[in-house]
Amino acid sequence: MGPYTILIGLSLAVLLSYIFDLAARATKVPSVLLLLLSGIALSQAAAYWGGVPVAVPPVLLQLFGIVGLILIVLEGSLDLRLTRDKAPLIRRSFLAAVLIMGVQVAAIAALLHFYVGARWQSCLLNAVPLAVVSSAVAIPSVAGLGGEKQEFIVYESTFSDIVGIMMFNFILQDDFAQGWSVITFGRDVLAVVVVAVLSTALLAWLLGRLRSHVKFFLLFAFLVLIYSLAKQLHLSSLVLVLAFGLAVNNADQLLHHPLLRRFLHPEQLARELHQLKSITAESAFLIRTFFFLLFGYSITLSHLANVTLLLQGALIVGVLTLVRYVYLRYVARTDLVPELFIAPKGLISVLLFYSIPTRFLIGEVSENILFVVILLTGLLMMVGLQLARKTPELGEY
Repeated sequence: MGPYTILIGLSLAVLLSYIFDLAARATKVPSVLLLLLSGIALSQAAAYWGGVPVAVPPVLLQLFGIVGLILIVLEGSLDLRLTRDKAPLIRRSFLAAVLIMGVQVAAIAALLHFYVGARWQSCLLNAVPLAVVSSAVAIPSVAGLGGEKQEFIVYESTFSDIVGIMMFNFILQDDFAQGWSVITFGRDVLAVVVVAVLSTALLAWLLGRLRSHVKFFLLFAFLVLIYSLAKQLHLSSLVLVLAFGLAVNNADQLLHHPLLRRFLHPEQLARELHQLKSITAESAFLIRTFFFLLFGYSITLSHLANVTLLLQGALIVGVLTLVRYVYLRYVARTDLVPELFIAPKGLISVLLFYSIPTRFLIGEVSENILFVVILLTGLLMMVGLQLARKTPELGEY
């Protein structure tokens, strides 16, 4: 293909994604589902007109996924306010993320262990991508929900991403079932907290001091650099992104000490906040578009026409939903609509799946079953959003 053909294709992809976003607001059908289905349709069209479609390198999906995850979590955290009255909500969403995912990982791992007979460590590693809630899908999908329900889902999905990565790194340790692994895990948690504080201070200082007309993408470059370096040290570096977004959006409340105010300039941060939010949202939209199109394009449709595969995917989603129902209904004693239904899998699931070392892979858990789980949880989310719209106490959104 020539350069203009490629540019036409990229432009049409962005336009199509924007149309999907408009359609999602009207129909409550998640735009990521439409992007995935468009990617599959594009793959089939390429196979029909050009013979064999071009394979998507996994590293390309990982690159788009990592950058997309950073931007989407940053976008969500830039909309959250930390006030004293929000403490119960934050605590409730954190407990939901930790307890629900912990039980779900154990349940799916047990299912894999008794179904395929694989080692427990392999089963646990393969279960984490299937259990973690994707903030990349959940946050933009509930943008019109409003109120405490939206904030709960934003917090829970973000915490789920962070806890999922921490759990994945913990299980990946060679000695994860031994007592020493708890010590090394605690050391990593302490390290990531220290790095989060220092990197947040550095990035906030840069945002307040940079006067060049090119500043936000320079800031993003620093954020990606720190995230990647922390990831190389096997730290849960998504904490850094969340901490930075919360610090910038709540600088007026967090920076009371005169020394901090003189060093970080909260007034300047407040002036830059609106533009930072705008550029982050635009960039997240762009990366999300290409990631889900490419992921849909990479799926082989013929493999999905397998009854066994569909039943396995439905069983996994059934277990995940049952655990979530029991927690929300009997432990948290909270609303089920739409919280029960909004636990989508997506970008973080793909990233974690591709991060599983070859020796821990289970043949029965493939990209295709991951796609089925992503698709089914996306459909459940669509049902939840439709029910929420029809529930009088939630109002129209």
